[in-house]
This record gives sequence, structure tokens and C-alpha cells, in this order.
Amino acid sequence: MKILVTGGAGFIGSNLVRRLLDFYENVDVLDNFTTGNLGNLKDLKNRVKIINYSLKNIKGEDLAGYEYIFHLGMPSSSPMYKANPLLLSETVSEAVYMVEQLRTRNFKGKLILASSSSLYNGNSLPFTEDMNIKVTDYYTECRYYIERLLELYRQLYGLKYVILRLFSVYGPREEYKGRYANMITQFLWSILRGETPVIYGSGEQTRDFIYVDDVVEAFILAAEKELDGEIFNVGTGVQTSFKQVIEVLNHQLKSSLIPRYVDNPVKNYVQHTLADTKKAALKLGFKPKVELKTGISKICEYYSNIKLNI
Repeated sequence: MKILVTGGAGFIGSNLVRRLLDFYENVDVLDNFTTGNLGNLKDLKNRVKIINYSLKNIKGEDLAGYEYIFHLGMPSSSPMYKANPLLLSETVSEAVYMVEQLRTRNFKGKLILASSSSLYNGNSLPFTEDMNIKVTDYYTECRYYIERLLELYRQLYGLKYVILRLFSVYGPREEYKGRYANMITQFLWSILRGETPVIYGSGEQTRDFIYVDDVVEAFILAAEKELDGEIFNVGTGVQTSFKQVIEVLNHQLKSSLIPRYVDNPVKNYVQHTLADTKKAALKLGFKPKVELKTGISKICEYYSNIKLNI
């Protein structure tokens, strides 16, 4: 069995590759290293094939023979698209090119797409998969278009896919993301540097934080379950405020840094996220295992033992 992970040198992608290698031998990584980094795979270089291409430049034969394709190779932060709106058209064009290549080669496997809970912006809590998607920013328009593109190819050409709308993912191997890393990780880095964490607004804003190992498990379930054309939330169903995160970090690191609160400059800032997890539990069999305090303990150990150049 052959498996491809686009964006496999990124944060979530590299964690997924590691887990896949526990079960499968032929795991390939396609990455153009715009935001991914070979450092995330340095100990796996003899176990994975690395294809250093952008999707728009890949040869059709390079996509042949895969049973599962995990598509994570897309810019994954709203500020990236706000800074460069052309990322929207570039990312969508790459997705169109990919599914066209799969169509012309009569792809019989399954595509698993990393989408985002950001699509729910402007809706009431908890977020359910059947909610109306509102117009909020470039990033969400990009992900929503790609979701609809897969459904179009399913209806016209029988493409098999599952979409995972990821909530606020944190964990090891975010160091190469820099300022685009999860807020838990950014707060941790500030404390490790002895700097005061900065919070926009009151700190009462909340996120549904989920540890990357749980997200990886959801990807594997999405591939292996007999499911097609489905969308699932991948979150915990638990809200945690930024203030609470700082408290847990200070307790774990035996520090006492008090955050600095500043006015929020972001016009379409999301105050709260919360996943409705019932569908994922029922149809995907997904249940997150890592509680926030345990996850924070894991990343405190990880980032305390590596050299940070952030």
C-alpha cells in the first residue's frame, strides 16, 4: 500500500507521517517547503520518499498508485492569506490541478482533506458540520471552495473523500511555524524566553484546543473507515480561555509571568470556538484522548529540550 501526505514536512503533516509509519511502509511526502521544514523529518530520511514539488508542478505519474492521499499541503493560517490574498487563488488552483490529475489517472483511493473550523466564524456555539458557512475572510473562502470542489468531483467522477475540519491544534514540531503557531505554543515560547505573553483583549476568548496526536488519529480513522463524502469536526468539545492556558503553563513551568493585555487590532477576530463532536464520535469512531493539561505537559517537555530560534 502506498500513501501520500502533501505538506508532510509541516507541523501536523510530519506528526501524521510518523504515526503512519507505525502501520505502513510506503509513506511518501510531497512538500515545497514554503512553511514545512526538513527538520521535522530529519530522523526519517531513510524511511520516507520526499518529493520536493509544489502541487502545481507535480507530474501526473507521481500521483499514481496511492491508496490514501492526505492533503495538508496548503497555507494554514488566516494572516497568511490576509497578507497575500493571491494565496487563495494559488491554493485553490493547486487543489484543482491535483484532483484533475487524480481523475485522469482513474484514482480509486481516498483523499482526506485538512480543512478548518474557521469556516464556522460568525455562527453560534457549538459548531456543527451542517451549519451555514458565512463569508468572513480569505482563508475560510479558500478552504470552503476546496471542500465544495471535492464534492463536485465526487458527483461527477466518483472521487472518494473525507473532510476533517480541524479546531485549534497544538503539539510538538511547531517550531518552524514561528508566529503562525498555535497560541498555546506561542505563549509557551514567550515564557521559556522569560518574556511576558501578550494577549489581545481580555483573555476571556476561548478555543477548542486539541493535541496533535488526537488529530493524527482522526486522519487515520478517516482513511480506514468505510466513509465517503463526509465532513467531520475534529475537536474536543471543551472550551479553554487564553487566561486559563497561561495559568496551566505557569503551573507546569513553575513560573509566574502575568500576561500583558493589548487592544485587539483584528477586525474579524474570533472570540470563541467549540466543536460539536457527536457526528465524529458516532460515524468516525473518534474520541480525543489527550486532556489539555496532559498535552501542555507534553509540549513543555518537548520545547524545553530543543534549541528554539524563534
